[in-house]
Amino acid sequence: MIRLLLADDEDLLRGALAALLGLEDDIEVVAEASTSTDAVRLAAEHRPDIAVLDLEMPPTDGLRAAEEIRAALPTRIVLVTRHARPAVLRRALAAGVSGFVPKTTEATRLAEIIRDVAAGRRYVDPEIAASALTEDACPLSERELEVLRASRTGASVREIAAQVHLAPGTVRNYLSSAMTKLGASSRHAAAHHAWQQGWI
Repeated sequence: MIRLLLADDEDLLRGALAALLGLEDDIEVVAEASTSTDAVRLAAEHRPDIAVLDLEMPPTDGLRAAEEIRAALPTRIVLVTRHARPAVLRRALAAGVSGFVPKTTEATRLAEIIRDVAAGRRYVDPEIAASALTEDACPLSERELEVLRASRTGASVREIAAQVHLAPGTVRNYLSSAMTKLGASSRHAAAHHAWQQGWI
């Protein structure tokens, strides 16, 4: 029996998926979570064989939850996403994620992928894999990415400066440079764009 944790902030979708996967003879849904924080907590509590995590899940995201779960447990991870970005795929694979599938995947196909992952194999959606080979390079420097990553939490410039060990003025310069490069009207828009592209 494959013991499964499902995590998705959309209750209807998560419930439907749990019901459909529960019909499979060899899959048991042992826990359901609606946030990335709950996913990590429930994984530690139930120690599932596989965790199926939504990528766009508050308060952080499914990839961060995957990293935390993988650091503590042998649980294998399948990430499900509506907006599959190639850079996110690369980060996911580097974090030890075993499966990467779009939300358009049918439940019966997802069950097959879960079985493959449980058997030690990896699965990456072919269209996501193909787009990863043709993606443009990130135009931002490491420091620009660092301050954008810190700004995703809604922190002030002063708080970001303390977090990344830079002067507030220097943080403003990096944020302004990143906004210019991305054509973004605010640092929040720039950070969201960078996150969508999988750069942070």
